[in-house]
Amino acid sequence: MKEGNADSTEKSIDPPVHKKKILVNDPQAELAEQLGMDILTDLSEITVSKERFKQVPYSFAKKHTILPIKDEGDLVIVAVADPLNLSPIEEMRFLLNCEIDAVYSPREIILSAIHDCYDTEEGAASQIIADLSDKNEDGRDGEVEVYDLLDQSRQQSPIIQLLNFILTEAIQQGASDIHFEPSENGMRVRYRIDGVLQNRHAPSQDYQIQLLTRIKVMSKLDIAEHRLPQDGRIKLRMGRREIDFRVSTVPIAGGERIVMRILDKGNVLLGMDKIGMLPTVFEQFIRLIDLPEGIVLVTGPTGSGKTTTLYSAICEMANDQINIMTIEDPVEYNLKGIAQIGVHHKIKLDFATGLRHILRQDPDVIMVGEIRDKETAEIAIQAALTGHLVLSTLHTNDAPSAITRLVDMGIEPYLLSSCIVGVLAQRLVRRICPECKEAYQPSLKELQSIGLKQEDLIDNCLYHGIGCAYCYQTGFKGRQGVYELMPVTNAINKQIVQSPDAIEMRKVAIEEGMISLLRHGAELVRNGQTTVAEVLRVARGIEEQG
Repeated sequence: MKEGNADSTEKSIDPPVHKKKILVNDPQAELAEQLGMDILTDLSEITVSKERFKQVPYSFAKKHTILPIKDEGDLVIVAVADPLNLSPIEEMRFLLNCEIDAVYSPREIILSAIHDCYDTEEGAASQIIADLSDKNEDGRDGEVEVYDLLDQSRQQSPIIQLLNFILTEAIQQGASDIHFEPSENGMRVRYRIDGVLQNRHAPSQDYQIQLLTRIKVMSKLDIAEHRLPQDGRIKLRMGRREIDFRVSTVPIAGGERIVMRILDKGNVLLGMDKIGMLPTVFEQFIRLIDLPEGIVLVTGPTGSGKTTTLYSAICEMANDQINIMTIEDPVEYNLKGIAQIGVHHKIKLDFATGLRHILRQDPDVIMVGEIRDKETAEIAIQAALTGHLVLSTLHTNDAPSAITRLVDMGIEPYLLSSCIVGVLAQRLVRRICPECKEAYQPSLKELQSIGLKQEDLIDNCLYHGIGCAYCYQTGFKGRQGVYELMPVTNAINKQIVQSPDAIEMRKVAIEEGMISLLRHGAELVRNGQTTVAEVLRVARGIEEQG
């Protein structure tokens, strides 16, 4: 439910009423009609105020599948899934302190509406921080597992409520990471949204240890160990969404610093048509992953979307005729029908070991999470030379540098020229917020910095975001991929064997038609999707080196 709908109490909307012919397989609907109840199959327009929802606990609404949907002064209309269960209706009458008129709606529709309606808390974490009393919390009551972040039970301690609200708020705002940064003067909580860290909360020093202990208990870490880094995982629910958190702790001068990586499957758009490649780059990349053998590399820094690109490529290729296997550290998202192996260093299952055993499983396509050393690179090359398509990642600045990096690892250039079929470099730039997007006249210097001319512009202007509540005053909302694809042509093969120098190889690739990161970024700027500053932030250093 959108926030605007929650506040618009005076707006009267009569949802469509459907009889049993629409719900022919629903015996509860037939019963409801026999009892003379209206039947609603659409709860998208709910006109109850937030104050009404605060009177009805989330746990009560979910347990009894009952939800207030319309406020008519002294009468509130509620949707129920069981027409004969009168007890929750009576309890609802006492909770709301008004008369109740019940209508029937299918269970799944009510549950979906419940999750939408209660998933709208804003500023709750700040309110909890402000309201924290000086109660004696020892931090050990956090051993009770949190099953649903939206279930704000009154039995929970303020520390547990605070952490739940922080996690919920971060997910709602689309954060990829939550940083808990303690110091001698207190704690700072920051969210990484669209690749940029933003300050959110500052709990006092009194609750610093309790909050960090709660996180460590939830992620099954050793709460007594404060001297060594630790890694853990948390799996929680938020309504019907299952969300994983990767937890990393490191000891610092002010205490223990914790970073939680949010792995929300609901926010991941997998599919080659969804990741934002230019049409020509898209066609070239599809041709590369359609090849029966060879190595396709995806390069870029941490957090640039390499894993999403590889997952999208795998989803594009997946069918019943081929065997796709992966070795990852860790397995971030489970893909249906794909055999995914997670790296476990404690039992000496690393990339090289896993890849060696994958080759005995008769694979057609192999995805290696990252090529980190010579041994993994050699096995990947062996797999490519023996008739397998290998997809993997490297940490390099641009596409040509991937070849140089592999040579630095100790791989012979002639082997690379015979097995690598393409290298894709990528970055993520922030999209201009659609709610506060504004046109402006760019300066000549600004246009020259990304290789544009005045005549290249659409309507002689560029765009930026001025900041609004929707984008939290940043001017940006969401991110867009910027790509640079270098198919390994004959000319590039010759250059690899002759001299695997990244600068020389880049010149050859540009001559062969490679669209650079800066050129793709300039196209996004011209179309009003991002700003000049964003493109230069991710691409300027690469272009200057080339």
